[in-house]
Amino acid sequence: MEGSPHILIVDDDREIRDLLARFLDKHGLRVATAADGREMQQVLDGSRIDLIVLDLMLPGEDGLTLCRNLRAKSRIPVIMLTAMGEETDRIVGLEMGADDYLAKPFNPRELLARIKAVLRRAGEAPAAAPVEGGAVLEFAGWTLDPERRELQRPDGIMVPLSSGEYELLAVFATHPGRVLSRDQLLDLARGREAQPFDRSIDVQVSRLRRKIEAEPQDPALIKTVRNGGYTFTPSVRRRQRSERGQA
Repeated sequence: MEGSPHILIVDDDREIRDLLARFLDKHGLRVATAADGREMQQVLDGSRIDLIVLDLMLPGEDGLTLCRNLRAKSRIPVIMLTAMGEETDRIVGLEMGADDYLAKPFNPRELLARIKAVLRRAGEAPAAAPVEGGAVLEFAGWTLDPERRELQRPDGIMVPLSSGEYELLAVFATHPGRVLSRDQLLDLARGREAQPFDRSIDVQVSRLRRKIEAEPQDPALIKTVRNGGYTFTPSVRRRQRSERGQA
């Protein structure tokens, strides 16, 4: 099993941890477990983990905080476990960078299927479109710095972006004027094969619009194309860092 995917289960319920560990091990996966964020980090420091199953409700730092912090430095796929019916938490989890979610209680077979699907998409992930020569991208007065993963408003204020928001904006800024379907955006931004029911792109677009649009309800930069997807309307200029500060 040395070459099998290594799954980390983070849940403060020992019974759930043990049950899932036995089930996943039975189906050919290597499994590590953690009860909270501290133990999770200890496992990550000592092992190569291919996917994390992360419970939302944890003692100390909750799952959303752990997911956000993880996304700031890693692209390890995350499946979030949430309470049944907590739709807001599931949406926020996707915004924080989770790759999928599963509501409790659930059938372990469904979790196994989702793990396999997420790992397959991660393995098929295309490389993100590079920005040559350390260039920054300028549009409508905004500046996106791919090297630092920073977004600057026209007035010079830095705007914080989640990993998903940054990746989505980078796709738009490197494909201006093109109509991109949700499937294309998922492939390019998330590096995974889109699922027909996956609406996380709509969530991310809505979130991104609230950060860059003067009127999010009447967007001028990210336009919705009926039956098509979205298009990024402003022209984009690539500026080399050596030009910074020049008139």
